[in-house]
Amino acid sequence: MIKFLDLQKINLLHQEEIEERLLKVFRSGWYLLGEEVKEFEKNLSEYIGAKHAIGTANGLDALRLIFKAYIELGYMQPGDEVIVPANTYIASLLAITDNDLIPVLVEPDLNTYNIDIKLIEEKISSKTKAIMIVHLYGQVVFNDQLKILAHKHDLKLIEDNAQAIGAEWQGKKTGTLGDAAGFSFYPGKNLGALGDAGAVTTNNDELAKAIRALANYGSEEKYINKYQGLNSRLDEIQAAVLDVKLKYLDSENNKRREIAQYYIDTITNPLIKLPEIPADKNSHVWHLFVILTQDRNRLQQYLAENDIQTLIHYPVPPHKQEAYAQLNQLSLPITEQIHNEVLSLPISPVLTEKEIKKVVDTINNYK
Repeated sequence: MIKFLDLQKINLLHQEEIEERLLKVFRSGWYLLGEEVKEFEKNLSEYIGAKHAIGTANGLDALRLIFKAYIELGYMQPGDEVIVPANTYIASLLAITDNDLIPVLVEPDLNTYNIDIKLIEEKISSKTKAIMIVHLYGQVVFNDQLKILAHKHDLKLIEDNAQAIGAEWQGKKTGTLGDAAGFSFYPGKNLGALGDAGAVTTNNDELAKAIRALANYGSEEKYINKYQGLNSRLDEIQAAVLDVKLKYLDSENNKRREIAQYYIDTITNPLIKLPEIPADKNSHVWHLFVILTQDRNRLQQYLAENDIQTLIHYPVPPHKQEAYAQLNQLSLPITEQIHNEVLSLPISPVLTEKEIKKVVDTINNYK
């Protein structure tokens, strides 16, 4: 079986270094908010090019904390609106609604799966306070038009960077394109922990200070609580693992780019719609390689019968989930088409040439 993502094999690439760092943490006797977290935050901020990096318990909390901090600092209040892509994982919306803010959904561009920037302005109202962009599947969504639009309407620009760490727009890495960004280090991400972990990056000193306090029970000083905060702290073990793997992120992203290029060059089946390779190859880190096909379930079954594991990201869009019954009546045909037709093929830095070729040959023989 060609696994969709062989996490054991990926982490074993760095076994010796990871075990050395884990032993160091074990022997230190300090397991939260210690030197490993400080070191990883420093290295992450330098890698991204942001002034601040704040570790969190997971990627959803990273986004939740950004909005919570903006509310505490008076930039937003419950009932304000946040523009967000309709085609995204539900976590993007959960971060908004958990803060009693209102998500306003915008359709994607069918060629990139990302939010269609041209459609954003018509959704802006007097209650709009932010635009959340999601660099979905690993591809940057950003341009000068978006930057001008946010400035024109005095909107905060927040990046959901859960899937695109290492991607760039005109030489700037995702995580520095807006006012703040949330990262996920869920094990299956391009930079994955051995459990849940996340981070926020920003160049705003005031925002960073508030987020760091909010993530620690609302406390800047032990037992002194400025805010009604959360318990969302990156632990020493996950920080140590991430710090090891961060050194190899660019090379592993490049391997993903090579596989994506091979798929696009050699998959010729007319029943399959392939993603596009962007003009700037650095703008995509291929967290997922997502194809479209009209009979998605039949193709997935066919591939499984040929020992190729695939996944669906995602079968049900957020506005059709029971959790968001108030949005169920929305008609978002492009988003719905994507969720009905997408299928994610195996792509990871540990796939062998033989495995990649088998994926291509099997798909090309599909009828």
